[in-house]
Amino acid sequence: MTETGNENICRIEEIKAGKTALGIEFGSTRIKAVLIGSDHKPIASGGHDWENQLENGVWTYSLESVKLGLQDAYAKLAKDVADTYGVILHTVGAIGISAMMHGYLVFDEKDQLLVPFRTWRNTMTAEASEKLTELFNYPVPQRWSIAHLYQAILKKEPHVKNIRFITTLEGYVHWLLTGQKVLGIGDVAGMFPVDVALHDFDPVRIRQFDELIADEHMPWKLADILPKALTAGEDAGVLTAEGAALLDPSGNLQPGIPMCPPEGDAGTGMTATNSVAIRTGNVSAGTSVFAMVVLEKPLKKVHPELDLVTTPAGDMVAMVHCNNCTSELNAWAGMFREFAELMGLKTDAGEVFTRLYQKALEGKADGGMISCNYLSGEHITGFEEGRPLFVRRPDAPLALADFMKVQLYASLGTLKTGMDILSKEENVNLDMLIGHGGFFKTPVVGQRLMAAAAGVPVAVMETAGEGGAWGAALLAGYRVWKDENESLNDYLAKKVFSGQKSSVIEPKTEEQEEFTSFMNTFRSGLAVERAAIEHL
Repeated sequence: MTETGNENICRIEEIKAGKTALGIEFGSTRIKAVLIGSDHKPIASGGHDWENQLENGVWTYSLESVKLGLQDAYAKLAKDVADTYGVILHTVGAIGISAMMHGYLVFDEKDQLLVPFRTWRNTMTAEASEKLTELFNYPVPQRWSIAHLYQAILKKEPHVKNIRFITTLEGYVHWLLTGQKVLGIGDVAGMFPVDVALHDFDPVRIRQFDELIADEHMPWKLADILPKALTAGEDAGVLTAEGAALLDPSGNLQPGIPMCPPEGDAGTGMTATNSVAIRTGNVSAGTSVFAMVVLEKPLKKVHPELDLVTTPAGDMVAMVHCNNCTSELNAWAGMFREFAELMGLKTDAGEVFTRLYQKALEGKADGGMISCNYLSGEHITGFEEGRPLFVRRPDAPLALADFMKVQLYASLGTLKTGMDILSKEENVNLDMLIGHGGFFKTPVVGQRLMAAAAGVPVAVMETAGEGGAWGAALLAGYRVWKDENESLNDYLAKKVFSGQKSSVIEPKTEEQEEFTSFMNTFRSGLAVERAAIEHL
């Protein structure tokens, strides 16, 4: 029998015995499900495309689309298992749920949603963010759940008195599947400040918040409506009969499967890149872009531009989060593809991106062109709204290579602003960034440009394409396969990433200088962006 045949037999036995782990992640444009074997390698996957909606000025997803997307992604994974291995999927060893961090999902005593889901993309909580940052002496970005809650209180929104539970997207999905109102510490730290020693919501600041809103006479205390904080590896409940029926309406999937704490996409990104140890860092670049650096020591001062979150194990992390990265770039690529088809050329989206990315390496960003990729607001640069724009000087030729390089650089411009705070003001040392996400899908290009922006080597692992759903599956595997007292860092280093291959690209001096020059133009162009928002 061939080696492939033997491997398939082993996989079939693993699947039947439930020696697998399932990860499902709700990204901004795609819901992905990944099943891994006991060797932590993906053996099946499924996906569902979806998009947020701007309704009454609020970026949102309907809860119906959450459920339908969950079912579709799982159904396609189950079909992949059946087609590849000839096995009907009845059980898995453990399940992990992940999603976009932050946001505002609030429910009443009857578990009814009180207002449409307010996602991380909304930048309408500036007043609350500023007041809470000052009160706590701790950065509270606009995306955080507590900022949304306090802003609703400041605006006297009537639903606030009826809140009995507040959570994030992955916390909501986990609740549907298990009945448990829990959340992984990584996204706990994206709801409210945490005490890293306690691995829990900070009780001192909870008391400060309750005192702040005392005159509002709310029928709840903050601690009563928050989910329970859990760290990686802890028991987060099991898949209930109702949860199994929701996830797999066919009835094949059986209840009782252990589930790990639900984590945000930052936590699964750190897990999927083996970036949970101190002095490690990773950058996820796709629809949004964020860099995570695990800190050796606390920051010296509060920086509103930075988040302080944690790894899934509870170690403090500085996070530079930008709402906008490749959305505008994707729109331009889509238009170029449309033109190619108009000319009778048949291409797929992947080829269009590859060719455009590679063309960018031939270009220059010398200040003749300005691009701002703000589809939505950006807290780091002080924008509550966005207007994607492109401007060029009359003497600047409209060359494709230059245009693409400026577009790609613009995708990293706001990230650079936050990274400079860490390196120049806080003297945070970083030996390497590990890149993942769509920005790095074309070999070399994304790495070179990110290295120029960050000024440090950028590595991409051979598993980088697996993304957060794989990270969620790894956390599920850690929940049931870890040795006693084995840390998440040790588990990943020794059992998952040992022998992992990666490509590393060092920053080039001339490209760093070019990016620095580009940033001067980018910052100047923000005045144009403000004018566009005011007049368009």
